[in-house]
Amino acid sequence: MNVRRNRGFTLVELLVVIAIIGVLVGLLLPAVQAAREAARRMSCSNNFKQIGLAFQNYHSAFDQLPAQAGGTKRNPGASWDSTYTPTASGGGSNLNQLSALVGITPFIEQQALWQQISTPYRIASGSLYAPLGPSPWMLLADHTVQGEYTPWLTSIPSYRCPSDPGEGLPAQGRTNYGVCLGDSLYYQYNGITDQYGQRASSAASAMSTQRGMFAHGLLNPKFRDVLDGLSNTIMAGEFNTDLGDRHVTTQPRAGVTGHHLDPKKAYEQTDPLRPQFWDPAARVNGSEEEMRGFKWSYGLAVFSGMTTILPPNAPIVYDTSLTDIFRWGIFSPSSRHQGGCHVLMGDGAIKFITDSIESGGGGMVSHNGTAGTLPPGSASPYGVWGALGTKAGREIVSLDF
Repeated sequence: MNVRRNRGFTLVELLVVIAIIGVLVGLLLPAVQAAREAARRMSCSNNFKQIGLAFQNYHSAFDQLPAQAGGTKRNPGASWDSTYTPTASGGGSNLNQLSALVGITPFIEQQALWQQISTPYRIASGSLYAPLGPSPWMLLADHTVQGEYTPWLTSIPSYRCPSDPGEGLPAQGRTNYGVCLGDSLYYQYNGITDQYGQRASSAASAMSTQRGMFAHGLLNPKFRDVLDGLSNTIMAGEFNTDLGDRHVTTQPRAGVTGHHLDPKKAYEQTDPLRPQFWDPAARVNGSEEEMRGFKWSYGLAVFSGMTTILPPNAPIVYDTSLTDIFRWGIFSPSSRHQGGCHVLMGDGAIKFITDSIESGGGGMVSHNGTAGTLPPGSASPYGVWGALGTKAGREIVSLDF
């Protein structure tokens, strides 16, 4: 009599199957992660494309681009506090400190937010009213004491890269995108017009030095000023926001001297074992609210600007002061994407610029009248990267960047 017996898996066979499944999962997970990052990078590019269209539509509507460091001006002769702070009867000023990102809000489907800003919108806190900010002291504590000013605390999805995990406090509305200020750090904040809306004493030097499509205090930038061609000139760039981890692209090292003559000094005091982080002994900016991309509405370079001095993902540095954010500095674009970052060209095209883009041998920046610097009108010393950041340098860009 024949007896049939059901044969099961042996222990060895079971272990082999488990091992095969483990190998397949190990091969699959990196592919899934890569696919997710590719999707995030595509979404980031789409966000930037919408910003580019917003700038184009703004220019079509007003025959100029929005100002970097524009807004409402301070009344001559009035005290700083009385001009800055609104009262129940009105008034108040943001001292010409708004970023170009504020002006394009109606063109990125943020009409409701723009109506609050332009009304102007403010909430009373006792007898005080929320400032029209931002200002040098516009910290979160000021929002609480003087009345919360919602527009500046609003995070706008179109200004965020999905690959950047930064969220919430201590930032006041993060942005991963900022306008291009060119290849020089001189007159990066005191600019062409002052807080009164009048021509600044340094205007001539600022205009010959700040050679990007935008400049601090240039109230009427136009496409006609871009003599190098819109397709050859960077209009804006992408950058990381700070995570509180002393990353070289998000937390500026302060107290730097000589970087205006030798930008490579920005690489000093990085951690030799982790070059994307500052050495523990390095002196970095101490204010937790004055980090990269923390205030989309504020027109200072650290918050909403970029330079084409050092290549993407290079360290960012301030001038000699350790505490004052009103300082010149090097603010390269950066990203959480692998190997580079996005830039927005003047014609609306989105380009992915790698960290290895030809950026010259470094050296002096352009400035009017300072010993040891290049005279106005000089070709950018920062190669293709520097040439892309200037609007009227007449450099020939022959490489496919």
